[in-house]
Amino acid sequence: MATVDVIIPVFNAARYLPIALESVYGQTFSDWHIVLVDDGSTDNTTEVIAPYLARFGSRITYIRRTNQGPSAARNAAIRASTSEFIALLDADDAWLPCRLLESMTIMSKHPQAGLAYGLVTYMDSEGNLGSTWEGNRNYAEGSIAPQIYMRKVELPCPTITFRRRCIEEAGLFDEAMRATEDRDLWLRIAFRSEVAFIPKVIAYYRVSPTSASANMQKMFEGQLQFLRKHYGAKGCGLRARQIARATVYKQRAEALKRHDKSGAALLTALRAAAIYPFDLDNIRSAASILLHSSYLKR
Repeated sequence: MATVDVIIPVFNAARYLPIALESVYGQTFSDWHIVLVDDGSTDNTTEVIAPYLARFGSRITYIRRTNQGPSAARNAAIRASTSEFIALLDADDAWLPCRLLESMTIMSKHPQAGLAYGLVTYMDSEGNLGSTWEGNRNYAEGSIAPQIYMRKVELPCPTITFRRRCIEEAGLFDEAMRATEDRDLWLRIAFRSEVAFIPKVIAYYRVSPTSASANMQKMFEGQLQFLRKHYGAKGCGLRARQIARATVYKQRAEALKRHDKSGAALLTALRAAAIYPFDLDNIRSAASILLHSSYLKR
C-alpha cells in the first residue's frame, strides 16, 4: 500500500496534541508521514511539539505560520504533502489504531472512490467517551453528492481519507467559507467520484465548549453559505435546497433547546417545518420543542 500523509492543523490545542500524535504513532498501518501546521498558536504548542519532532524525525514535517484559520492551515499542509493519499486529523481528535489500515484497505478495494470515511465515537474535553455516530446507512456510499448537500449524510473529519487527484480536480479547502468548509470540499469531491464507507468506529471526535462546532451562529451562517454556493449544481436543485435548509433550521432549533433558549428554539423549529413540511421529522421536532417549552412554563 502507498504512503499516507497525515494532515494535522493545530491552534492553541497543546493540551490535546500529544493524544492526537500518539494515536498516529500507534497505527497498525505504519507507512505514514505527518504534516503538522501550527496556525499561530499562542499557548505552549511549540514546547509540546518539540519532543515529537526529535522522536519522529523525518516522519514529521512541521510548519509554523501566522494565524489564518483552519482551512488555510489544512491547505498549507496539503501543499507541503507529497503522498497519493491524504488523511485528516485535527489536533483535539484521536484515531483508533485501525484507522489508517481500514481506510487504505477500502480505498484499495474501491479504486473508483476518491474519498473514504467511517464512524466516530464522541468524547468530551476530558476525554470521556460518549455516544457513537452510526451514520445514515441508506446514503452511506457511492454517488452521494446530492445527499451530502441535503445533509442526509455526515462525513466526520477525523475519518476522512482522499486521493491527491481529488484535490487536483476539485481544489483545496475554500478559505472564504466561514464554516462548513469541510462539507464543501467533500461535496466537490463527491461530484467527481464515488465515496467509500467504513462501517465501524475508527476515530474519536472531541466536542468541547471551545470547539469551532460549538459556535452556533457561525455554524448556522456557514451552513446557509454552503447551500447558496452549490445551489443549482447537479442534484442540488430547489427541492434539495428546501430539504437542506429545513435540516439546518431543525438542527439549530435543537441546539437552541439544549442551551435552554426555548422561545428561539420553537420559532426556529417552526420555520424548519414551514420550509419543508413533507418531512415528518421537522413536524415532530417542532412538536417536541413546543411540549418542552410548555412544560417549562408550568
